[in-house]
Amino acid sequence: MRALSHALDQKRLHHAWLFTGTRGVGKTTLSRILAKALNCIGSDGLGDITSEPCGVCQACTEIDAGRFVDYIEMDAASNRGVAEMATLLEQAIYAPSNARFKVYMIDEVHMLTNQAFNAMLKTLEEPPEHVKFILATTDPQKIPVTVLSRCLQFNLKQMPPAQISGHLDHILKAEQVPFEQAALRLLALSASGSMRDALSLTDQAIAYSAGQVTEEAVRSMLGALDQTYLIRILDALSVSDGAGLLGVADEIAARSLSYSAALQDLGVLLHHIALAQTVPEAVTDDWAEAEHVRRLAAVFSAEEVQLHYQIAAHGRAELALAPDEYAGFSMTLLRMLAFRPTEGGSGAPRSAGPLAVPRRPVVAAGGTAPVALTPSSPAVVPAARAEPVAPAAPVAPASSVEPVAQAAVPATADGPLPFDGNWLALAASLRVGGMTGQLVQQAELISFDDDGFRLRVSMKAVLEGGTVEKLKASLSSHFGRPVQLKVEIGTVQGKTVAAVESSERAARLSDAVSAIDADPFVQSLVKDFGASIVPGSIRPL
Repeated sequence: MRALSHALDQKRLHHAWLFTGTRGVGKTTLSRILAKALNCIGSDGLGDITSEPCGVCQACTEIDAGRFVDYIEMDAASNRGVAEMATLLEQAIYAPSNARFKVYMIDEVHMLTNQAFNAMLKTLEEPPEHVKFILATTDPQKIPVTVLSRCLQFNLKQMPPAQISGHLDHILKAEQVPFEQAALRLLALSASGSMRDALSLTDQAIAYSAGQVTEEAVRSMLGALDQTYLIRILDALSVSDGAGLLGVADEIAARSLSYSAALQDLGVLLHHIALAQTVPEAVTDDWAEAEHVRRLAAVFSAEEVQLHYQIAAHGRAELALAPDEYAGFSMTLLRMLAFRPTEGGSGAPRSAGPLAVPRRPVVAAGGTAPVALTPSSPAVVPAARAEPVAPAAPVAPASSVEPVAQAAVPATADGPLPFDGNWLALAASLRVGGMTGQLVQQAELISFDDDGFRLRVSMKAVLEGGTVEKLKASLSSHFGRPVQLKVEIGTVQGKTVAAVESSERAARLSDAVSAIDADPFVQSLVKDFGASIVPGSIRPL
């Protein structure tokens, strides 16, 4: 409220203010403080307009008590007509009886009718010098722009959970009510930024727990999920324990807890783990799960944490589409178990134990950019959404590609490179995406030896962003030994993956066009009805 403080200190006062924000963030309280600041006369009775009301003079005490005659609070929800507004404006012309300003506070002003708004426009624009208007609303979009343009608007933000928890701490200490800090954090999160909601929930918690606000009682009251369930979920994921995951899901079902809240809390926990990996000092010891967060941050790679967070967020959004919430929740957990980041990240995927199968990158649905994933259990891979990340090059039959992917002779640093010269088959087996995949598609093999490969591309753009080093790392991983890679820019004359793909696509299209032209039914339509084939409308199967 820096703008209001400066305006009061410099005596540069507007005639109307509009406070907006969600319920329970202090709009009415702030209006009373502003009314006290406008009318405060100080403890000695000689004070002037101030940004720091004394709180002891007649104006301050009577406004706090709700009996100051020149501070009029009006509830627009129950006084929304033009008649009530006309009565209020008729009284505005009279000077204040015992104050510096007559302050009108209209709460939930968006509830006024259009006629009431029109009736107050002139007075709101040019009120008497002794009148100030304070408007408050939770829905400013419903207020006419003609009213908005006559007010200084202040948007009150939702209170952060830490601030709500700190205020509850102060109140409960003053009330001498025993409490646990973890319980206050739960209440602050459930309040969704509203201090009033937090106070109501705290009163309910005091009654529920018989005068002692404990974490266990608050969790039971709110139906919140115990963090131990989430820790067990991540522990089961770390060892690919599918039975353990379903066991946790069954326990949550037995207690009738919210699956949506469970996925939301799991996303929060994964966020904390990501913070611990990136900014370790952000994890403070006052977190109840701080020890587990640090431990899990060392168990999971950063890529896995990001992937699990994305799956949890999408799973929560898709709960309404699932056959039932249990199926949606358990499928989300199984999806986390099924997918692993590819080796292109900073670390290799975890061993999936008996569930492990050869890695096969797929594209995760829902993201704006392709995310390379690896299924560790083919039973839960959604086939309709799985697409290869590698370029759509002509892939030879498995029997012809297999010798490249898995050489019969073990690769050693000193032995010959297990490569038969088929660059197209090798490119298909690398399974790289992004700009590195474009480099593989556009590259022509010039030569190779026991040390590595020499390639040529026609476009410099595919060499930007470290694609050469990434392809070199992929080749080294593929052959199980260090591989040298040199890429030059020049005219590509031989076969590339992109050229072969384009040629085969053109051939398939030509065959499709020929088949349509030769079709007897199409020929009869052309002959008998003068029909014609729309150019470009034929697509090969």
